[in-house]
Amino acid sequence: MDSGHPDLSSRHPATPGGRQSEADLLHRAQTGDNEAFAELVSVWRAELHMHCYRMLGSLDDADDAVQETLIRSWRAIGSFQPDAPLRAWLYRIATNVCLTLLAKRKRQAPVASLSTDNDDGKDDAMRLDPYPDLWLSDLPRHLAGPETTIDREESVRLAFVAAVQTLPARQRAVLLMRDVLGFPAAEVAQTLSLTVAGANSLLQRARSNLNRERMAGRISREHGEVSSGSERKIIDRFVEAWQATDIPGIVSLLSDDALLTMPPEPLRVVGRDAVGGFLATVPAGGRLGQFRLVPVRANRQPALALYLRDEACSPFLAHAIMVLSIDASGITSLTRFADPALFARFDLPAILDPV
Repeated sequence: MDSGHPDLSSRHPATPGGRQSEADLLHRAQTGDNEAFAELVSVWRAELHMHCYRMLGSLDDADDAVQETLIRSWRAIGSFQPDAPLRAWLYRIATNVCLTLLAKRKRQAPVASLSTDNDDGKDDAMRLDPYPDLWLSDLPRHLAGPETTIDREESVRLAFVAAVQTLPARQRAVLLMRDVLGFPAAEVAQTLSLTVAGANSLLQRARSNLNRERMAGRISREHGEVSSGSERKIIDRFVEAWQATDIPGIVSLLSDDALLTMPPEPLRVVGRDAVGGFLATVPAGGRLGQFRLVPVRANRQPALALYLRDEACSPFLAHAIMVLSIDASGITSLTRFADPALFARFDLPAILDPV
């Protein structure tokens, strides 16, 4: 087989028009055609990226994991047996790539974590990024497999992904493969080099720990089912109040137990009055009018891109992405990611000119 790597640089390529059958592409790939391989796996790339994101929390790490997954699968495609599902084979490789990356994280930065079970040992400190909705359009509409218990929308929400990051590595893997992807226990056990009984036991612990973390909501609250019209009104009112430095107006939109967090920092501000007090004093010294807020979407939730300027006539610079969770009681959580590099992920400019 040709040792050259296929072109795997695009993060989310569209499915090519006039796509050949999987069998034809597989045959060509197994004879060394790297272009056929790239087309063969392109249909799975978006969901592999989401799987790696759920496992790792980080967009950069998910990029690296997908790249490594496709390189490993290219090297091994000659030994792939066509009677096995290609999708399951790719997921098995991706899951083990993620487990390797999680182990590497732990070796490089062995610090205490939020893990709720130590069957794998302590994991690394949480890494979490928001996931741009513009990438989610490439995901399949339905999740396959009779074991699926977590639906597609729920599995991309920020609260779910954040809760998954608190699980030890193998618990993450077994929970995602069983409850999100719907793979049978035997296949999960084979992927993780466990017995079926061992995989099922690990799954029960993972479910218990995940439910406990989701109930606690330490990073993000659950996003409720609200109409798009109601959601839009809340966001419009929030933006208007923020840019007018109207703290009472902001507080009126918050639920009683509203939560503000800033991963990876451990800061947690709980309660509408406490969040209001924080916003009145901390961001830009409480000068909220120095920000410009641009609505975006992340993790199937409303979000805001925050641009900040130093002086009245200076341009606004990319500052943070803030993901909001909303239910019938109002805004339940504000999760702020202070990483200007995220703006390119959302196809947003790094600088806005002053109005």
